[in-house]
Amino acid sequence: QVQLVESGGGLVQAGASLRLSCAASGRTFSSYAMGWFRQAPGKEREFVAGISWLGGSTYYADSVKGRFTISRDNAKSTLYLQMNSLKPEDTAVYYCAATSRLSRSSYEYNSWGQGTQVTVSS
Repeated sequence: QVQLVESGGGLVQAGASLRLSCAASGRTFSSYAMGWFRQAPGKEREFVAGISWLGGSTYYADSVKGRFTISRDNAKSTLYLQMNSLKPEDTAVYYCAATSRLSRSSYEYNSWGQGTQVTVSS
């Protein structure tokens, strides 16, 4: 399995930007498709964005499409999530996860980071 560590979360005002990073170690990062998920208090974990193992395909939740961009640098074994025009409803713990098959379902992902908190104030 691959080990994942997220960073880059924080407290920002509505309209601001943040970039999350997910550093991978262990097995070859480029062997995995990757995803970002988030979980707000009292809500289920939801898919945010996914990217194929070489970065050629990306998918987004409708709620973040046009505002968030997922990318990866396989040479650095790092996954990114650029978040622009943040809204209070984006407040959640954000997790990166690895899978052998790109999917919007969290059940397809077998390695998870510990999460990083993103809080957007109005």
